[in-house]
Formats: sequence, structure tokens, C-alpha cells
Amino acid sequence: MSFQALVTTKDDSGKVSSSVETLGEERLPEGNVTVDVDWAGLNFKDGLCLTGAGGLVRTYPHVAGIDFAGRVRESEDERYKTGDEVVLTGWRVGEAHWGGYAQRARVNADWLVPLPEGLTTRDAMIVGTAGLTAMLAINRLETLGVTPQSGEVLVTGAAGGVGSIAISLLARLGYQAVALSGRPEHAETLKGLGASDVLARDDFLAQPDKPLESARWAGLIDNVGGAILSKALKQIKYGGAAASIGNAGGIGLDTNVLPFILRGVTLSGIDSVMQPFANRTAAWARIAKTFDLAAYGDLVTEIGLADLPDAAKRILAGQVRGRTIVTLQ
Repeated sequence: MSFQALVTTKDDSGKVSSSVETLGEERLPEGNVTVDVDWAGLNFKDGLCLTGAGGLVRTYPHVAGIDFAGRVRESEDERYKTGDEVVLTGWRVGEAHWGGYAQRARVNADWLVPLPEGLTTRDAMIVGTAGLTAMLAINRLETLGVTPQSGEVLVTGAAGGVGSIAISLLARLGYQAVALSGRPEHAETLKGLGASDVLARDDFLAQPDKPLESARWAGLIDNVGGAILSKALKQIKYGGAAASIGNAGGIGLDTNVLPFILRGVTLSGIDSVMQPFANRTAAWARIAKTFDLAAYGDLVTEIGLADLPDAAKRILAGQVRGRTIVTLQ
């Protein structure tokens, strides 16, 4: 039975392009669970895969899409049966393995998690990799001793998917979340999600740079890297912690040892790709109980497969706010 997919190809000159094609099931990759995909998400990494940037995709033709949700069509694994609703994030699906930008996907059962109780497949992709990563970051900060009573938590890249969901989750959990964004036009939206304050990126970077700056933040969730993370680390309070998630602002980190040896700051990396099953299910269960989907509604954009190439360029240029989800059925 045929299905539609966004197929990404690379020609002899190295040009990468994508178009919607009708494929037969024989084109699906190896795997023991076949899923009818309802919804997929658009993430920064998807932008890289669809444009060829970053060298994430090595084999063409390719189907991108690092997260998706849908219903099991066929399963050779006893953990899943036909009709079960499932979610997939990570495991290099959409990079090394065909992903969710298709009406059908075939994957390894170990990569799936059951759809959390209380969420629809559409809800799951509003959350997606972005929300899972945000929840993992909050869980890590809590493990490192950052509580609502500890003080303010700074969220950088706050208008993006991870940042905006992190703001919402933190606020719902009782934290005082401060948003840092290069898009001041979204300040009121971020306050509507629960941000106690919104800082402009340019103003933040314009402050005099010192080896150790005035201590303000109990915690940090950083989606940007580069100069933003370098500066924010110097402002974390004694015993505070930072969760490093993304590198939209660059992979460099120009810092020094003072925040670590004088204030006991912890810098912790958050990887959502290879997280164990138990961590994933625990994070998803907490999201289902905590995340305010209704309040987040204005930050959700729905598109189709054919819209993805342009959307990929926009997300890499920092022109996408909130979550963009892709309808497949």
C-alpha cells in the first residue's frame, strides 16, 4: 500500500532538495514496528537535515523528521500491537534512519514509547522533542538542587520550541522563570506563558563582561550556547546549575574556572537522543500532568509536507516561534 513522504535528495553537485513523493511499502527501512504517522514536528535539527547543513544525513534519498506520533500498523514486537498509539523522539531517527516526514514509518520497537495518558498524538507533537528536552533539563536541575525556593531560572532562546515550553513548565511547577530572547516582539507572549520577566538578548550581551559577574540565577536552561552561555554562567548563584541543551548561537564556549571553583556552579549537558526508556517515560508522564496545552495554543503552527522545505529555512534563521507541527493523515 502506497503512502506519501517528503523525500530529500542530493545531486551530483551537492545540492540538497526535498519534494513530496508517493512510495511503496518496500521503500521503508528495516524495523520491527510499522507506524501510521498522524503528526510530526519541526525542530532545529530537522532544518539541518532538510537543507543539508551540518552533515547529519549521510545517505540519500532520505526521509527526515526526528519526532513523530501515530498508531501502530504492524508489530513484530510483543510490547506493541496494532492500534497502539506511540511517540518517537531521538535515536537518530530522521538523521541516520528514515523519520517522520511520511505517512508511514518503520522503526525499532526500542525507540518507541506509549502515548502518555491524557495526550492525543497531536498534543504529543506540540510537545515533541522540544518539550521532552525541556522536561529533562528541569528534572536535571532539580536533581542538582535547584528548587522554586532557590531563586530565578534563566531560559535562553526563550521564543523557540524548547525555550517557550521550558518557560511554561517552570511556571507551572512554581519556578520564577526569566526569558531571554532576541525577539522582543514576543515578550508579551512569553509573559503569558508564565515568564516573570523578559530580557532582550542585545541588552544582556551589552553588559560589561567580567570573569565573574553579579550573581542572579539559581538555574539556567540554555538553548543557545556561544556567547550567551558563556556570559550566563558567570551570573549563576552559589551552588546553582546550568543545563546546556542547544547550540543555535554556536558551539564555542569562552569561559573560565571561577564560576565553578568559587561558586560551585554545575554545567550539565542534556541529550534527548539516547535517553533510556525509563527516563523518557517518566519525563512524558510529568509533561502530561504539567504542561498547559491550552495556554500554548497560540504558539502552534500547523503545516503540510510540502511546506517543510521553506519552514526548514525559517527555523535555521531563527524565524520560527513556538512549535510547528506537520499533519500527515
